[in-house]
Amino acid sequence: MNQRQSITPLLKALAASGGSDLHVKAGSAPRVRLDGRLRRLQVPELTPEDTVSMLSEVLPENQLVQFEQTHEADFAFQLEDTGRFRVNAYQARGTVGMVFRQVAEGAKTLADLSLPEVIGELALEPRGLVLVTGPTGSGKSTTLASMVDLVNTLREVNIVTIEDPIEILHSDKKAIISQREVRHDTADFNTALRAAMRQDPDVIMVGEMRDPETVRAALQAGETGHLVFSTLHTNNAEETINRIVDFFPAEEQQQIRMALAQSLRGIVSQRLVRTADGAGRCAVTEVMVNTGRTAEAIVNPGENPPITDLIAEGGYYKMQTFDQHLFKLISAGKVAYVDALSASSNPQDLSVQLRSAGIAI
Repeated sequence: MNQRQSITPLLKALAASGGSDLHVKAGSAPRVRLDGRLRRLQVPELTPEDTVSMLSEVLPENQLVQFEQTHEADFAFQLEDTGRFRVNAYQARGTVGMVFRQVAEGAKTLADLSLPEVIGELALEPRGLVLVTGPTGSGKSTTLASMVDLVNTLREVNIVTIEDPIEILHSDKKAIISQREVRHDTADFNTALRAAMRQDPDVIMVGEMRDPETVRAALQAGETGHLVFSTLHTNNAEETINRIVDFFPAEEQQQIRMALAQSLRGIVSQRLVRTADGAGRCAVTEVMVNTGRTAEAIVNPGENPPITDLIAEGGYYKMQTFDQHLFKLISAGKVAYVDALSASSNPQDLSVQLRSAGIAI
């Protein structure tokens, strides 16, 4: 009998390469995502038996029944002397596949990530709701962890995080921090969020707002004096607001708009783009700070300018659109124009602005 391929050398290869993700699936050689591109590892194609064996190496026992029933599982895996990984296991055409995301031990600072200082200001708000949004793989978890770390470093507060799974481990600094993992420490986000309200929290981090109950509880927590961080898989601030409202039936939507306008402090949306030196990727951010004008636009969108226009005009409050940030990055030589196009909301308008400023493209 042929010896099955182990996951261990593949995870070590991911860590050694500095890549972000490892993809394993039957009928294909494993691939590592490096600087946004998938690179094939020089190992043989995996068999269905290989991937089943790999899953047995990493899947927690308490999720075995769930995977057999749903063919989906999300969990964390720690490989000694190598690192910690977020894992999604799935079934495709009857065979097992997995994606491993390498996560850091300890959070990077906002400065390490070259994120705008206004994000730090939002992280230190005394109360309300702050959202970090973007597509899968855009660095939301990394940004959120850096915001939690800033609070942990500077404020004497109680922080409760609810994650699925825990990705980055935090140690107590000036704050105390309790990290709870869905399905391991608690049943689900909504249950944990309601329980958190009885744990004397000052700051609550909810890994993702997935359903109306969690959204409602997060809004209520923000309205009652807590600072709440969370994420959504949305592309920009305007889409984020619409997604939250659309969680609810029509007869509740105006009430939700009013609650959101009251509790929201800001929305940070981000995308990743290759750096000009080709050595990695950097975050491009759209930042909306909730002001009187944006609150009015949330409550009555048909009677006010679009949120995107208010962001573009909100430089005084340190707001910026994706294209305004890209303009700065291109001007500073940090991002090449050709790579910026993939992250631009309006590539043609960005080109006009660059030419008007005399910047070669």
